[in-house]
Amino acid sequence: MDKMVFLAGAAAQETMLAQGISANNLANIGTNAFKAQLQNARSQPMYGPGHPTRVYSLTESLGNNFAAGSMQSTGNALDVAINGQGWFAVQAADGTEAYSRRGDLSINADSLLENGRGELILGTSGPISIPPAQRINIGEDGLITTSPFGHDNAKVVVGRLKMVDLDSKSLIQKEDGLFHTITGSPADASASVTLKSGMLETSNVNAVSELINLINLARQHELNIKSMTIAQDNDEASARLTQISG
Repeated sequence: MDKMVFLAGAAAQETMLAQGISANNLANIGTNAFKAQLQNARSQPMYGPGHPTRVYSLTESLGNNFAAGSMQSTGNALDVAINGQGWFAVQAADGTEAYSRRGDLSINADSLLENGRGELILGTSGPISIPPAQRINIGEDGLITTSPFGHDNAKVVVGRLKMVDLDSKSLIQKEDGLFHTITGSPADASASVTLKSGMLETSNVNAVSELINLINLARQHELNIKSMTIAQDNDEASARLTQISG
């Protein structure tokens, strides 16, 4: 009976991990440019002394769904969305370069450009400082120009967004939620990546699919718990039979 309990317990634990992935996707359905995490369950034989007669379930992350979300018009000059394939370069908490498609930009108290998560947006020469201006414009090539107060027709170049073109196979999402190159080296800026101003990319999470997946996982978890209960009942029944026969 202990083998049955162990198998059911291991399956219940892996099901909970899968539930966590789906729940995280649902929690970020309103997060701009969020890329849904993928998960899969597979059989994993257990090897060790003796013949491998036991097969356990294993939940593994398959990476992310890199499909682009839909475009939402905002009319805000500081809202930008990658047009097609590409990434914005941002500064991670540890100071390294990371990548995100989130384009809800704003200017912080230090006059630096950041996104909605508070991550500094990197230009081709590092963080971008935006001086006080009457108007800010971000071109499709990432060039940022401003019109100083009292000079409507004047245009001052303050920087250019660093946009990179990276294959999804060369990226990995870390615990900070940002994507990093597998090698850890920063990528070169790409002139082929363009953006749309006044637009935001929405999350690519499919709410209906995630909800159905959560329901199925809840049922699987319930069956695993029921299996452990049955094993306990069988063990108690065996103990009673042993006492009677004795």
